[in-house]
Amino acid sequence: MHHTKASASTNSRRLLASGALAASQLLLFTLPAAAVTADDPAPATGETRTAEHARGSAQMGEGILAYEGVQGVPADTRVARTRGVDVSSHQGNVAWKKLRKSGVRWAYVKATEGRSYRNPYFAQQYVGSYRSGMIRGAYHFATPDTSSGAAQADYFVKRGGAWSKDGRTLPGVLDIEYNPYGSTCYGKSPRQLVGWIRDFLNRYEKRTGRDAVIYTSTNWWKKCTGNYRGFAATNPLWIARYASTVGPLPAGWKWHTMWQYTANGRIVGDHNRFNGALDRVKALANG
Repeated sequence: MHHTKASASTNSRRLLASGALAASQLLLFTLPAAAVTADDPAPATGETRTAEHARGSAQMGEGILAYEGVQGVPADTRVARTRGVDVSSHQGNVAWKKLRKSGVRWAYVKATEGRSYRNPYFAQQYVGSYRSGMIRGAYHFATPDTSSGAAQADYFVKRGGAWSKDGRTLPGVLDIEYNPYGSTCYGKSPRQLVGWIRDFLNRYEKRTGRDAVIYTSTNWWKKCTGNYRGFAATNPLWIARYASTVGPLPAGWKWHTMWQYTANGRIVGDHNRFNGALDRVKALANG
């Protein structure tokens, strides 16, 4: 998946919130740097995005913010909800100790996109969050129009998305949302998209022994998968909605596991709430 984010990213987020599209977004070893295009705002135009949005630059929730916008400020609640963040190359080197001191206890880091992009800041972000005392995991930004679900799951697992039962590593996340590079549903029918998602999830489970988390928005899921309910029994739901409440969930899920509720949090923009206390975050990490 949230203000003191890097200035370019902050400007992009503000543009997104006003209806424009921003065109840029361990393994315990340093990954080689990949080219990241600087922010280059381009207008959102209904069902498609312009080709100026560089491949690899997508970040969790940017399409949701562009298409669905901000619908309200999250209400305070007495229910135990553990704070977390999600980051990508747009945040650069993250001040993890400062975040943890502010109350953040878990983090997800973008590892890969498609089959050609690796986050050049992955090592600092993934290892840094771990060293600060957080529970952390990795996410993959799906591009179903570029290669198969199984191929992208393999790419993700090999480049940061693997899981280890150390009590501090969360299962990988499939970020499946509005296409930042073209047609909203990646030029696929609901049946084709569901098949693609299933292939990714099955391969990830086979490679890691864990069921991946699905990150999406209810509106996108209804539009592009036909509100498919078949993954709810096995895959935790991370819902994105910048509003006062989580709102309706996609079909099948009776509750959400995580909620990305704002793109304007402290230190880094994308902030989230885990639907439970810290012991439940640890339980998800432990499988």
